[in-house]
Amino acid sequence: MHRYNGNTQAEQQEMLQALGLNDVGQLFADIPAGLRLGRPLSLPPALAEQDLIKYLAGLAGANANTDEYTCFLGAGAYDRHIPAHIHHLISRQEFLTAYTPYQPEISQGTLQNIFEYQSMICELTGMDVANASMYDGASALAEAAISACNATRRSRILVSAALHPEYRQTIQTYCRFNGVEIEEFPYQNGQADLKRLEEIIGDNTAAILLGQPNFFGIVEDISAAAQLAHAAKALLLVSADPIALALLEAPGNQGADIVVGEGQSLGNPLGFGGPYLGFFAAKEKHLRRMPGRITGITKDVEGKRGFVLTIQTREQHIRREKATSNICSNEALCALAAAIYMSTMGKEGLREVARLSLAKAHYAHDALLATGKFKPLFPDAPYFQEFALTADEPIYQLNKRLLKEKIFGGYDLSQAYPTLGNSWLIACTEKRTKEEIDILAKKAGADNA
Repeated sequence: MHRYNGNTQAEQQEMLQALGLNDVGQLFADIPAGLRLGRPLSLPPALAEQDLIKYLAGLAGANANTDEYTCFLGAGAYDRHIPAHIHHLISRQEFLTAYTPYQPEISQGTLQNIFEYQSMICELTGMDVANASMYDGASALAEAAISACNATRRSRILVSAALHPEYRQTIQTYCRFNGVEIEEFPYQNGQADLKRLEEIIGDNTAAILLGQPNFFGIVEDISAAAQLAHAAKALLLVSADPIALALLEAPGNQGADIVVGEGQSLGNPLGFGGPYLGFFAAKEKHLRRMPGRITGITKDVEGKRGFVLTIQTREQHIRREKATSNICSNEALCALAAAIYMSTMGKEGLREVARLSLAKAHYAHDALLATGKFKPLFPDAPYFQEFALTADEPIYQLNKRLLKEKIFGGYDLSQAYPTLGNSWLIACTEKRTKEEIDILAKKAGADNA
């Protein structure tokens, strides 16, 4: 077999002759001339391997990263400790595919790890069934909203203004062409205003959507919201932080009908924004309206245990507007990392991660208030690992000062909530040390340079 490198005109001509062609343009004869570029691509000359590695390393080095910077930025994605063995296990070649395991006879390993992942998500959320993960927390919640409308045959959803702003935007995108009406209801002292919710909920309400904790890091009253939803024969959808669920009561035990969330905290890196995974869990009665893949356990003809995709047919995912969902990509590699993480940590390990995050967030809160430069945005509201403060200076200026000290400051809440002014959302995970928090308080509390 001739190995073609394409480095010389002679090699190109040899390839064309082997194909019975006269010029390269004939390879693209089926593409209309008006759609062709008509000129060579504007690419730099090829580099030798060692030069390319050096060049790419220089590009990567221009990024500020959490290996070199201390991170107090959360807002839905969190800098957590990832046990070293997770990367090694998910790097095994049998896991390096996003293809859905439709053929169970050759996919038992993949199907089993998905089944274990689903089982652990059900334990955390208090739900009966979970799917094999989705794109991210935002798309999972949007899919849940559509599922709720289908289940109730209603077309109005009520969304808390304290829900993650990007999640609310994603819901708007999903619902725009589905005939779904979206109405936001306000918050009081950082929590969903249930009194206002009671006033606006009605016979046409399909679902209520809350975060747990919400975008401000504050714990919501899920039980009270569930009572309001069910009294109106609507569903309660909760977007939950899985680490917080190690300490908080499972939403399913408080009356939630569907629980979704972002699984990045479960053994997946920040990755400059992805890839992430959304988990989706529900009560059994909503099983057949769930999007994505569901793995079940069965026995073969010899009575041996086996794992299969179940409930849904493959064709369900390729029916366009008639499909339950058009999510077709498989996030199973990220879900595998989550499954290994949850297995590694166990119940007590997850609780310890949550307890440390809680304790360090409260220590940071008090340390920042002690500087006299900050005030609580939502006094006395119960929070988990994030809290909101008001500052004496613009948040962009404060974060710019901290960045010079190799500190990622908190989220500027005025980006999503302009009326909140100079408000700062700080996150503390189990990774943050007392020394790092003390440095944050010292640098943030210093007089403006």
